[in-house]
Amino acid sequence: MDRTELARRGEDAAAAYLERIGMTIEARNWRDSSGELDIVANDDGVIVMVEVKTRRSERAGTAEEAVSTAKQRRIARLASSYLAGRGGSAPTGIRFDVIAIRVIAQDRALLRHYRAAFQVDS
Repeated sequence: MDRTELARRGEDAAAAYLERIGMTIEARNWRDSSGELDIVANDDGVIVMVEVKTRRSERAGTAEEAVSTAKQRRIARLASSYLAGRGGSAPTGIRFDVIAIRVIAQDRALLRHYRAAFQVDS
């Protein structure tokens, strides 16, 4: 399985998990000229920007560590862009979550969900 397939499978697993815990998926792989949001979900009126990181091993660090401060700022800029074009009812809030997935075997993985993993100062 190549990196693109690994990332896609991780995002599929993350989206399924979010739906199981009651969130509604608004968008997947939403793009603009500056990048991509992996998953945008709605959690009872709160818009949740979810960064998904999937790893086969932790040799290069954990999946969580890959969400650097620079990556957090990029996600916040993308979130502003997404919200500006979203339409519909105004969200009651915005939250930035991280889902870290560590593949254990071909058909098994460990999923860790970090709610409100980071905040971005305006």
